[in-house]
Amino acid sequence: MSSSASMGSIDALSVKAIFVEVACAMPDRQILLRLQVPAGTTMSEAVRISGILQQCPEIDAETATLGIFSRIEKAPARRVLQEGDRVELYRPLLIDPMEARRARAAKAKKKRAP
Repeated sequence: MSSSASMGSIDALSVKAIFVEVACAMPDRQILLRLQVPAGTTMSEAVRISGILQQCPEIDAETATLGIFSRIEKAPARRVLQEGDRVELYRPLLIDPMEARRARAAKAKKKRAP
């Protein structure tokens, strides 16, 4: 690649754009935003660009778990998005799933006891 094709000389209009979605589900509402971002945008950048965190103040941007189509991404700041990806923000669990299952099982057992 010649030096004239470096990133600094690429015309802004020639940068390809892709469509992605950013989603967040809260107990009382769901938000799904469709946006157009430049190719090469990461998950974290898309979340910031979308403005979804202003609509979901309960979610901490620094500690939020992110995923794409229900698959958690360990490095969202480095994961480059593809056309059609849906970035999902996961809210923290209120109770450990195994603990919840044990509680349901104990409750069911108690109901069955004479």
